[in-house]
Amino acid sequence: MTDIKTPRRRSLLKGAAVAAGAGAMSAPMLATAQTATTLRFQSTWPSKDIFHEYASDFAKKVNDMASGKLKIEVLPAGAVVPAFQLLEAVNKGTLDGGHGVVAYHYGKNSALALWGSGPAYGMDPNMLLAWHNYGGGKAILDEIYKSLNMDVVSYLYGPMPTQPLGWFKKPVSKVEDMKGLKFRTVGLAVDIFTEMGTAVNPLPGGEIVPALDRGLIDAAEFNNASSDRLLGFPDVVKNCMLQSFHQSGEQFEILFNKGKYNALPQELRSIIDYAVQAASADMSWKAIQRNSQDYIELKNAGVKFYKTPDAILRAQLAAWDKTIDKKAKENALFKKVLDSQKAFAQRAGQWQNDYTVDFKMAYNHYFGRGKKA
Repeated sequence: MTDIKTPRRRSLLKGAAVAAGAGAMSAPMLATAQTATTLRFQSTWPSKDIFHEYASDFAKKVNDMASGKLKIEVLPAGAVVPAFQLLEAVNKGTLDGGHGVVAYHYGKNSALALWGSGPAYGMDPNMLLAWHNYGGGKAILDEIYKSLNMDVVSYLYGPMPTQPLGWFKKPVSKVEDMKGLKFRTVGLAVDIFTEMGTAVNPLPGGEIVPALDRGLIDAAEFNNASSDRLLGFPDVVKNCMLQSFHQSGEQFEILFNKGKYNALPQELRSIIDYAVQAASADMSWKAIQRNSQDYIELKNAGVKFYKTPDAILRAQLAAWDKTIDKKAKENALFKKVLDSQKAFAQRAGQWQNDYTVDFKMAYNHYFGRGKKA
């Protein structure tokens, strides 16, 4: 047989071999293409609460930006663990992450409740977030978690509107009316109201309305018009007292198991970081829209709203002063948080109070009594 491997034939065979090799290499590469990482989250809120919606909003922002590389699935409170056990579950890896508030961890270190409870030296929720992100708060929170052996990554976001004093079977008009009242609250607000003579029961959100309905408590606070309406407060109580210092600067917390978080590529960690910031702004806007609408709906449903008397507000501040004085002597980290907040609040608060115009004056100019419709 004649040898047909001419130079041109040898060149063709060599090209075919290279092509075959390239094909062989491409198959395994396709088979090992990056698969999506799924993280299982749980919120500390009932599925019908707007807070759970906020948790889902954050997850959707991450999922949309990650383009299939990362997916966060959010379960409601109690799906895996009770609401107050979220931190431990994330730390242990039972959950990959979660959505709640720092004050829910109050029992592990009282200093944690300072991210929300009390008047925060006159800072509103957005200012407290400014302190956290730029005034040293984040470093102290990380220090507290480290002291508790909690291996988590924490993001704070979403400044909450000022919370009402709460829902009361009978409206309160003086400080004495708070004494002996069976009342639901959480965090350091427990200490504030206890100092005022109130009998406090720190129930999770989903248990409050049933307790009110059964007469186990006389009054309760949760958070805002939308949550309160969805959770059924107006079905069992018709009096709501507005304005309070017990939780006037609170925000949400997004937790990640540190091992799961650190295993993510930098691209996905950056997406999470910016999704937190985007969700924080979006939540603030949605809260204004929904809370104002639901406030009207609650009025239409026959709920009577009362301003909390100034005497009770002043009593809260006095009770707060006693509470933090005691806690600061017992807990060095508690004092460290307070000192940091106070230094930031004195500077930022003066700036805000001096610069901010009285918006109520403008509102009353257009919508106050005697104005034409």
